[in-house]
Amino acid sequence: MATKRSSEPANGLESLFVDGLKDIYYAEKKILKTLPKMAKAASAEEVGAAFEKHRVETEGHVDRLEKVFEILGKPARGKTCPAIDGIIEEGSEILEEYKDEPALDAGLVAAAQAVEHYEIARYGTLIAWAEQLGLKDALPLLRETLKEESATDEALTKLGESGANERALQAA
Repeated sequence: MATKRSSEPANGLESLFVDGLKDIYYAEKKILKTLPKMAKAASAEEVGAAFEKHRVETEGHVDRLEKVFEILGKPARGKTCPAIDGIIEEGSEILEEYKDEPALDAGLVAAAQAVEHYEIARYGTLIAWAEQLGLKDALPLLRETLKEESATDEALTKLGESGANERALQAA
């Protein structure tokens, strides 16, 4: 349980940490709603399967975040995240503009990587803050999610390099 240090102002590092948790919680929930659409839209089976696999992992990310909120004694609540809303909106535009086009999978992979990079940055920051705050129980939860996000980013890179990008180029 995090305890407020008497020397820490109301808007100190612990407040930033909780705001960051709310931000990524909102993002993960939003991503959960988007991944099935991306999986369905993908033309290559392996691209759709990657999105489905990440959907299952994202459910675990949400569960871990809820445990971190519990450790802090705070309710698990999201806070609107304009950054993830914008990234997801860009992905939606790709879905609309490239529907049934050979470049769709390449665009979906790129959109998904933008999401992953945002999440990797956010989880890295939360881990650094949790270390600073001495939140030893939260650290393994956050690190496990960061590990999965990084693995997903690597898998997306391989998907792009092993076919999605080439299919988009050949059709051009």
